[in-house]
Amino acid sequence: MAIVTAENLAKSYPVALKDPGLAGTLRHFLARKYKQIEAVQGVTFQIAPGEIVGFLGPNGAGKTTTLKMLTGLIHPTAGRVEVAGHVPFRRESDFLKKITLVMGNKQQLIWDLPAADSFAINGAVYEIPDAELKKRIGELAEMLGLGGKLTQPVRKLSLGERMKAELLAALLHRPQVLFLDEPTLGLDVNAQMAVRDFLREYNRRYGATILLTSHYMADITALAERVMLIHQGSLIYDGGLQGLLERFAPYREVRLELERPVSREALERHGEVAELDAHQARLLLRREVLVEKVAQLLSELPVADLEVREPPVEEVIGRVFESGAKVETASSH
Repeated sequence: MAIVTAENLAKSYPVALKDPGLAGTLRHFLARKYKQIEAVQGVTFQIAPGEIVGFLGPNGAGKTTTLKMLTGLIHPTAGRVEVAGHVPFRRESDFLKKITLVMGNKQQLIWDLPAADSFAINGAVYEIPDAELKKRIGELAEMLGLGGKLTQPVRKLSLGERMKAELLAALLHRPQVLFLDEPTLGLDVNAQMAVRDFLREYNRRYGATILLTSHYMADITALAERVMLIHQGSLIYDGGLQGLLERFAPYREVRLELERPVSREALERHGEVAELDAHQARLLLRREVLVEKVAQLLSELPVADLEVREPPVEEVIGRVFESGAKVETASSH
């Protein structure tokens, strides 16, 4: 049984139009005209309890608007949405205790106070008994590696430590569903890895459902087996990461180590040159001619080493969005 359901979910906004100049300003004031912007169009999907799903799309694709409808922050223009047995935009108390929304560019912690003080406020809001609150803070702080940082003013924490503290604050009430919008935004590589490890362990320990948006593909590949792609407000793919590669990457990546430099023209006779740097090259070869082309590369070029692999997921997704073509979803979710 799905814990998150969206059926033909849509959101449009009226945007006022204004011509330039004084005459345009007067018309705008006296007889304003509007244009409807379709932020989300007919999005349908289901998420099972305990599932981690990556939600991907370029800026302005509709990811954050969808998350805001799922959490009840905005009312959908059309369609049906249900989360943990509730209609989100009713904002019922029981619903709010079952979900959390973490946005990498927003914070809930009070800047000049220790994080522990903000945790105490959250504990009171969610009516968590003091003994239980202390236990949860200790458990989550250990999982996040925050140690003695909770008594320092938030402004003195590093960006990575602040993000961990934000996660701790958002999870004190032990929500069933986590909506995470760019939770590793701006973090260094080590902090990103720490957040990923924590989310993986939190999901394993508590069976929480996670819908995750991120511009860092390493977040998605490390955590989610299923991805949904949204483009210009429409869902264009819903399925496994491997299925994404098979459907939208009709080529394989061939990495070459050369004994001596060769020209780009010499490589282009064999396939699309993605990278070329002195003794290193990366080609994209169509799957159906892969064996033939690899044999030609080995016989015609000074190849010291050769490796064949799937192209990077972020490159595949970039090409999907560049094409802009709507396709059928790839799963029955």
